[in-house]
Amino acid sequence: MSLKRCFFLGALSAVIIAAAAVFWCLQWLRAPLPLPAAGLRLELQAGDSLGQLVYRLQARGALAHPRILLGYARLTGATGVKVGEYAVAAGTTPLALLEQLIDGDVISYRVTLVEGWTYAQALQALHRHPRLAATLGGLDMAQQLALLDIGLAHPEGWFFPDTYQFTAGTSDVDILRRAHQRMRRILSAAWETRAAGLPYEDLYQVLIMASIVERETGQPSERGQIAGVFVRRLQNNMRLQTDPTVIYGLGDAFDGNLRRRHLQQATPYNTYVIRGLPPTPIALPGREAIYATLNPEEGDTLYFVAKGDGSHQFSKTLEEHNRAVRRYQIVNRKKDYRSAPLPAVADDAPKQPPD
Repeated sequence: MSLKRCFFLGALSAVIIAAAAVFWCLQWLRAPLPLPAAGLRLELQAGDSLGQLVYRLQARGALAHPRILLGYARLTGATGVKVGEYAVAAGTTPLALLEQLIDGDVISYRVTLVEGWTYAQALQALHRHPRLAATLGGLDMAQQLALLDIGLAHPEGWFFPDTYQFTAGTSDVDILRRAHQRMRRILSAAWETRAAGLPYEDLYQVLIMASIVERETGQPSERGQIAGVFVRRLQNNMRLQTDPTVIYGLGDAFDGNLRRRHLQQATPYNTYVIRGLPPTPIALPGREAIYATLNPEEGDTLYFVAKGDGSHQFSKTLEEHNRAVRRYQIVNRKKDYRSAPLPAVADDAPKQPPD
């Protein structure tokens, strides 16, 4: 056999072997990984590379040939994997896994901030979620506001209550900043639809009133009526006399039973003592409460009393109101009496007659 022929046959064999190897690698890249029926969860943390991840998968018995996947990724330039927690379904191929890592198709979680909650309650809910980073935990208010860095002197009311999606490792600060930006957008949009002649100087006063409407409203259909009563009381220089503000001002001293002495106790939030609005919101108001605050129902009612089922009786005069108080809170008071929405902070104290 000539040298030329030997060289040709050797080269042909090398090409055949290389082609077979490439074919085998491509077949492996398209074959399902040996994953359990429930799939596999993996996490790519900040600073992790694709190489570190695939070798961890090899150690778990989920990826037999990490070098093949790494070689393919480098050859195609597909190495920019994204940080996050991934759910890899049974039947996933190495190529599909790489695509998932490149696309950042990570697990999404949810956390809900409830209408009527206080800032403290919202923070507690965030810190209860196991996949959220609690960076604000253990900090005093000044430190929390500095870390939030959203230009607030007081955080109450400034975070829109809604359900927020996030990925593992997201911080409480991230969620609160999103909620704050959303609240500002909704307030600004609602301001453009406001009725004429309202007694609010700025958006902050709207937010304060909306938080009161939120906490007073057991029935969504009554938000406009309650906002109307409060607006007319402000316009007539009458005290708001609303229990939720008193309770907020009592803070941890409130034991669930609002007493007459509480209504006489001077705090910046006691609207039985002060005139006008309290200094800050008292809760997280929702979209409907904000809209009602800026578009209150017209009318001539100045009083309302809780019937005990979450709804209210509205009155035009103090005489009518006092009769309603006797009817719903004295004569026919129910054992399961309530004057505020159940999902929010408990506020089961009876309404006192406004002056």
